[in-house]
Amino acid sequence: MPSNFLQNISANPINRAILARWSQLDLPNAWLVAGCLFQTVWNLQAGRSPESCIKDYDLFYFDASDLSAEGEAWVQAHADAVLGDLGVSIEVANQARVHIWYPDYFGQPYPQLHSAEDGISRFLVLETCVGVRPNACHAPFGLDGIYAGTLTANPRTPYPDLFSAKVASYRERWDWLTVGGSGGRGTLCTACPPGLAALLLNLRAQRTPST
Repeated sequence: MPSNFLQNISANPINRAILARWSQLDLPNAWLVAGCLFQTVWNLQAGRSPESCIKDYDLFYFDASDLSAEGEAWVQAHADAVLGDLGVSIEVANQARVHIWYPDYFGQPYPQLHSAEDGISRFLVLETCVGVRPNACHAPFGLDGIYAGTLTANPRTPYPDLFSAKVASYRERWDWLTVGGSGGRGTLCTACPPGLAALLLNLRAQRTPST
């Protein structure tokens, strides 16, 4: 990964504060994920303050022992108590129960997950599949795409309407972002990290008719 990634995301004082209080959160298999990370990098590239235009700060955890909405709400309340003074929206999601509510909320199927890392790998945009916690970073498709400013549809969540809405939301705030490879159409971007490129090439091979 780019050696400066953790330094970059720590330029955002909210990220820095959340990670500093990690032990107080005490969540199983937890990660600080997605927007607050790559959007901090985009802000630095655009010359803005690191926390500019970031709507919320997402925490993933995994607890298969409690799939109830009430259990997740209790964890949300706990996170709010620990982080509430930061003055930002904190969103907590138990990845063990996403398959329960996702189809009704988004109108699309979603598999039962086995870890928080599974959830990180299923963000609609491949380049945004990233999570951090103290002294660790999980980026299954690498980090180069974040710095390249490309947005590529994730074949693990092949929902074009949701992807288009997400891209529109990002480009409204960072208009220099570009749509990259689309899981089988167009040319692979040279900035794609090896893991991302391998996934797209594999999907492309699956869609190519045998001759």
